[in-house]
Amino acid sequence: MLEPKVWQLTAGSAVLGLVLAAGAVALAGPWDSGQRKAERDWATAQGRTGGAHHPGGHPGKPAPAPSAAGVLDELAPPVESLSAPADLPAGLRKTLGPLLESPDLGPAPAASVVDVATGEQLFGERVDRPMAPASTIKIATAVAALSALGPDHRIGTTVVTADDKAKGDDKGGDEGDSEGDDKGKGDDPTEITLVGGGDATLDRKRLRALAEDTARALRDRGVHEVAVRFDISLYSGPREHPIGPNDNIAPVTALMNGQGRLDDSARDSFGGPAPRSGDPAGDAADAFADLLRERGLKTSGPPVMRKAPKDADRLAVTYSRPVSALVERMLTNSDNDIAESLVRQTAIKAGRPASFAGAQQAVQAELKEQKLPVGGALLRDGSGLNRHDRITSGLLTALLARAADPDRPELRPVLTGLPVAGFSGTLQGRYTDADAITGSGMIRAKTGTLTGVNSLAGTVVGPGGRLLAFAFLAEKAPGPDTAQRALDHLSAELTS
Repeated sequence: MLEPKVWQLTAGSAVLGLVLAAGAVALAGPWDSGQRKAERDWATAQGRTGGAHHPGGHPGKPAPAPSAAGVLDELAPPVESLSAPADLPAGLRKTLGPLLESPDLGPAPAASVVDVATGEQLFGERVDRPMAPASTIKIATAVAALSALGPDHRIGTTVVTADDKAKGDDKGGDEGDSEGDDKGKGDDPTEITLVGGGDATLDRKRLRALAEDTARALRDRGVHEVAVRFDISLYSGPREHPIGPNDNIAPVTALMNGQGRLDDSARDSFGGPAPRSGDPAGDAADAFADLLRERGLKTSGPPVMRKAPKDADRLAVTYSRPVSALVERMLTNSDNDIAESLVRQTAIKAGRPASFAGAQQAVQAELKEQKLPVGGALLRDGSGLNRHDRITSGLLTALLARAADPDRPELRPVLTGLPVAGFSGTLQGRYTDADAITGSGMIRAKTGTLTGVNSLAGTVVGPGGRLLAFAFLAEKAPGPDTAQRALDHLSAELTS
């Protein structure tokens, strides 16, 4: 079901945005692990605007493209000159109908194509049928997180202590009594706790900076030996995803370093499968203790899991990039760890348990509050790895249309984070066949793949210059490669 609100987004902004995006794609180079280095840096830079305000910036990183809202008033042609052809729905039925019947898409695929500017349903087949979405569910995750948390929210990882000795009030004796000081510090180490806040992007670089700040704060207070604890009590319920141990996701904990990756992928950019640790929180705490020792602090034994005291003082903190940047990175790379982190942050904001069940309730409640068509939706996780997830193609296009609403600029990262067909993220190697090549560089879409499940949902400038949102869901597909080619062909047809 489509809501009656008429969107005011003009095709002028869509076309200009596409030109800017295509120019950035052509010039960004070079490639690295399936994604351009410049685009990867841009997508994670705090200063990227993409139509939404992201504060801050990083020296030496590519400058963000200008936000569309600031340049289009003078360039956009009148809306009446951009009206879609009257026969567009009939033309789409004639074009897409036979393609949707391809056996490569299984027995009963679903499809929805919507004019973003008007909300008009241009093409639909089984629009209200709940189906397994695979990773296209991340669009729902993104909308819920941005709506609930705001694009500027950051996730903190902190180090705290409740030990009076670390407060600098009692150094263990008179100023000249060095023997008493040494005895107090050596025999009774100060207890500090590394508290996980749910940041799935915490990496070695930021953990090192956190250790440096912690060591400095402790030295300033006369502390030279510590007992390291770590607290992951923010999350509850099962830590292991229902899919079981899997290279596509680490155990879901409130503390991890490099997403628990056991190979070199954690050193560069995350995304994609990799061997994972069975205890990412414990490994992060061990790494933190090692970094403290490198900075001259003694540690009394290995880190121990323990909840931080309520009256603890904060020694140091490190923050993630803004949620806007996390959403873009999640969508571009189809990052499952970030997805599960974002739905738990949504649950925490709503006062619900930060668990699989609590996150499901929070996300569905947030989308319902936004008056989105959530009937039949079942969001068992934030990543789409759960085969029991259900979503409709109609909900996916409604989510994309909502993200384009000029009254909801905080949702714009949902669109700017979508991979570009043939150029970035999970679409980098697609749209190469002759019947889909017209979509290369013209389509931005989120992919979804599980065994027998293939999906694609995104945006494209269609006939008449209107921005279209589309969603195609296929189950019981005979093979992933042929299903993906069929989906690419379907979406490419929307460009002409």
